[in-house]
Amino acid sequence: MKRDQLTGVVLAGGKARRLGGVDKGLQPYHGRPLIQYALEILVPLCAEILINANRNLETYRRFGHPVVPDTLPDFQGPLAGILAALQQARTPALLVVPCDSPHLHRDLLERLAAALTDHDIAIAHDGQRLHPVVMALRTDLTEDLAAWLAGGGRKIDRWTQRHRWIAVDGSDDPDQFRNLNTPEDFDGDDRTQ
Repeated sequence: MKRDQLTGVVLAGGKARRLGGVDKGLQPYHGRPLIQYALEILVPLCAEILINANRNLETYRRFGHPVVPDTLPDFQGPLAGILAALQQARTPALLVVPCDSPHLHRDLLERLAAALTDHDIAIAHDGQRLHPVVMALRTDLTEDLAAWLAGGGRKIDRWTQRHRWIAVDGSDDPDQFRNLNTPEDFDGDDRTQ
């Protein structure tokens, strides 16, 4: 898919329990907020970028992209953030990245988008396991996802398996999938509340 067919979304709407509940996307990593890494990788690939956040909305707006909170209450997980983005996207496809994986490669995201030619969903795979919050999907799945969530569904893999999906190989550099979840992951960077 070409740039004008893609909306990117950064998922930054979680509770970050393992980090003591701080807003993970705003935490500094090597001198820059985590979310900045995700935005920089998406900007060249997507016509529009959305930020899914549920706290500190004004701070996230300062990054220059629309902020879309979950439309479902109580932090129901990444599918709720994906749904919020799907409901706002004006392109045929959505490219999803988490805010806490600053080492993702642009070529992996390009391969995810390209895989939508023959599939509804493309999910990154590191050679050992899937990384379902690094995915591309068609926006015409919006109503199906809304119905799935309304029916109590929460697990990404159970929802994606209902559709034509493909695993996209990212095993050339499995470290790109390393996400930052604990204070030790931040390499001594100071975290803020």
